[in-house]
Amino acid sequence: MTSVNVKLLYRYVLTNFFNLCLFPLTAFLAGKASRLTINDLHNFLSYLQHNLVTVTLLFAFTVFGLVLYIVTRPNPVYLVDYSCYLPPPHLKVSVSKVMDIFYQIRKADTSSRNVACDDPSSLDFLRKIQERSGLGDETYSPEGLIHVPPRKTFAASREETEKVIIGALENLFENTKVNPREIGILVVNSSMFNPTPSLSAMVVNTFKLRSNIKSFNLGGMGCSAGVIAIDLAKDLLHVHKNTYALVVSTENITQGIYAGENRSMMVSNCLFRVGGAAILLSNKSGDRRRSKYKLVHTVRTHTGADDKSFRCVQQEDDESGKIGVCLSKDITNVAGTTLTKNIATLGPLILPLSEKFLFFATFVAKKLLKDKIKHYYVPDFKLAVDHFCIHAGGRAVIDELEKNLGLSPIEVEASRSTLHRFGNTSSSSIWYELAYIEAKGRMKKGNKAWQIALGSGFKCNSAVWVALRNVKASANSPWQHCIDRYPVKIDSDLSKSKTHVQNGRS
Repeated sequence: MTSVNVKLLYRYVLTNFFNLCLFPLTAFLAGKASRLTINDLHNFLSYLQHNLVTVTLLFAFTVFGLVLYIVTRPNPVYLVDYSCYLPPPHLKVSVSKVMDIFYQIRKADTSSRNVACDDPSSLDFLRKIQERSGLGDETYSPEGLIHVPPRKTFAASREETEKVIIGALENLFENTKVNPREIGILVVNSSMFNPTPSLSAMVVNTFKLRSNIKSFNLGGMGCSAGVIAIDLAKDLLHVHKNTYALVVSTENITQGIYAGENRSMMVSNCLFRVGGAAILLSNKSGDRRRSKYKLVHTVRTHTGADDKSFRCVQQEDDESGKIGVCLSKDITNVAGTTLTKNIATLGPLILPLSEKFLFFATFVAKKLLKDKIKHYYVPDFKLAVDHFCIHAGGRAVIDELEKNLGLSPIEVEASRSTLHRFGNTSSSSIWYELAYIEAKGRMKKGNKAWQIALGSGFKCNSAVWVALRNVKASANSPWQHCIDRYPVKIDSDLSKSKTHVQNGRS
């Protein structure tokens, strides 16, 4: 108990160091001012009159500096609103339904080669991964894959992505009452599916955006591309004044489904589900009052110069020529290293002085005493951030970040609930998590939310937002019909899943 009180006292003193110093300084100056006489004031005015040129120049430089700062400083970037796509109910799939889809895909593939499709070891592997993944029985599959036989065509892929993007954007425009022709910047990200014309061109065509729009289409950048798109839109909003930026994040499941026997490529089939998000950003000062958040920081970390990092998540052919995404055994170590580098950059920007001092002290001590100090001090980010939106890449990803950042179960509740309800929706998962926090009524004015995204390359990207008001869930929130059922007891669900697997084997 004593050590806790000492730590709290230390944090209070360091965090409020300047305020504590300011009080005695103010008292000292007030004491001096109280002893000033009329003669002292006359002498001061006489000094100013005899040094009028110096005073005028000093005043002019001060005014010039203030004007230059006001003119050149970037305008704040506001998040007016965002919309997460909620697929129609007939696309809901349970764990058993997903297994049926896997079987139908393999059956369609092997029948064309005139070989058996019911390899019990492969199906059992898929079942174990699926049931231990942390996903529930109400995630969503694309229309083409629930069709019998499954449709893995280009047309089915296009249909899936267009429905997600258009559905999210229609709801966003309805909620914000913004005319699509007011949009000046458009950024769309989708890793696996990038047709010609591009998805950004499809948005321009569908919503009749203006001809001088700054349009960008990001492909192949993995699950962290959502924050990359936000960062790109932020930089563009700093250049183009008084406009809106539209960011669309999604992923295509039809195009990325794998039908082969390579187990390192099967894992992604069990995690990814249909989803997408549309985000409206603004640099207009008049939009502050109606906006939900202000963007505070974006930090991007890329470790692709290292071969292990570059190859740990890679799309390639398997032994039989089928394309899939291969996850290497190095992915956990790579993710941890990349996250550490991202935190090292973000920490000094958001942490209080007490945590910065401890981190710096252990950093110096480790350099001097390499053998005695094994690890750097891990800062307590809960002192700087109120809500954590960790990419719902899988149960293991959430577990690892919960451990590394020292988070409590309620602080990763949004991530686990999103994974259970919607699965891994790739770059859009961090928006379903933010929507969860809002639906629970936890986002208060001044709260900070940290979105952490990990993706191929290998990349770790962060975005920090501050709430401009007590934020409520927007109309047609993806959680509006199910928020009362969460959080679920995922651990007990997983135990049941393991029991089912054992029963299936027996």
